[in-house]
Amino acid sequence: MTGRATRKPPALRSDRIRVALVAPGDAAALRDFHRRNRAYLRPWMPPTAADFETTGYWRRWTAAAPVLFAEDRAVRLVIRERATPDGPVLGQVNLSNIVRGAFQAAHLGYHLDHAAEGHGMMSEALRLVVDHAFGPLSLHRLMANYVIGNARSAKVLARLGFRVEGVAKSYLFIGGAWRDHVLTALVDPTGRPPPPPYTKGHR
Repeated sequence: MTGRATRKPPALRSDRIRVALVAPGDAAALRDFHRRNRAYLRPWMPPTAADFETTGYWRRWTAAAPVLFAEDRAVRLVIRERATPDGPVLGQVNLSNIVRGAFQAAHLGYHLDHAAEGHGMMSEALRLVVDHAFGPLSLHRLMANYVIGNARSAKVLARLGFRVEGVAKSYLFIGGAWRDHVLTALVDPTGRPPPPPYTKGHR
């Protein structure tokens, strides 16, 4: 892994949106995002903490983000309209379970506000994140898994070039039951080797 100590937190932009590492000041906006999308997101989410929709929960979650980023363990991002960088959160993108060594991979997860669906916003945000993952983050593989029947995720990932690699039975406890998931992945097309020193364990 190269440049971990000097790597800058991502602040990615397109014509319409800004995707940036979450900050403590985002706690209230994230609380509001999940409150207004409760019914929409619930079928696709694992069990949440009792205080999940409180400002306190999201203060802790956002406070952990720069530590996780500095330790090269996760990248927690929020999506907003570019014209209103301090406006409502429109979505989240997370790179989690980052593994280095000979693997150089991470899991990709995401949520979008129900009111923003159908406008290509998530595809736009994920393209920015994929480019950043295969660029400055030097990752080789991104894995994104979705519940069978989640047609929107299937279309978004296919549009970005993710390929189905199989089906995992009873993969995650989602929406009140153990759900089968489609496993997909996207690989850095350059095929470059891991940055040194990549032999120190798996991180």
